[in-house]
Amino acid sequence: MHEAKNQFWAGVRAELPLLVGVFPFGMIYGALALDAGLSRAAAQMMSSIVFAGSAQFVTAQLVRDAAPALVILLTLAVVNLRHMLYSASLAPYLKNLSLRWKVLLSYLLTDEAYAPAALEYERNGFKPGSHWFLLGAGVALWTTWQFSTALGIFLGAAIPAAWPLDFALPITFIGMVVPSIASLPVVASALSAGVVALLAYGLPFKLGLIVAAVVGVAVGVTLETLKKGSR
Repeated sequence: MHEAKNQFWAGVRAELPLLVGVFPFGMIYGALALDAGLSRAAAQMMSSIVFAGSAQFVTAQLVRDAAPALVILLTLAVVNLRHMLYSASLAPYLKNLSLRWKVLLSYLLTDEAYAPAALEYERNGFKPGSHWFLLGAGVALWTTWQFSTALGIFLGAAIPAAWPLDFALPITFIGMVVPSIASLPVVASALSAGVVALLAYGLPFKLGLIVAAVVGVAVGVTLETLKKGSR
């Protein structure tokens, strides 16, 4: 139990730098959800149940733009496909846990919780009790997300438009992604997705995001397959 406690707080400490970007993002979501027409309760419940920042952000924007339900569902499906990659990446480390642990950790497995956990397990391996590290990171993130969302809902329109809070999200993701860009397939995937996202930015209903994600994944998978085939 002592080791579990150490791992839990190590996960919390590893998560703290990322929370600097998460907090304003949660505030933005709370204010945007109200602006999109969601009730205060619905906006907060989405953070508690869905607990997926980018998906919530995109949903609020699409609802505000009166996008068709099919477009919203398709966009969210593509945006959240990365969670399958996260789970596949951590599966070798967590495969021996009980079903109860797997359900709990899958709920907490978001971008900012995955990044420090993956780096920790790659560096130090997975020992008995190491799953508490992911739990600590996830709980720290979940608590911050609920509080920041509630604050954004409470403040609402009182948040000055001049505050560049929306810049916190890309900075947070850049901070998570850059350390993992260490091979040609990953570099090519990131660059191709970025270029396509810029070129397709003008597509309606944020469809450029879907196109960029599909292209990035396709380039990465193709190069990774060719790389393995040449060995």
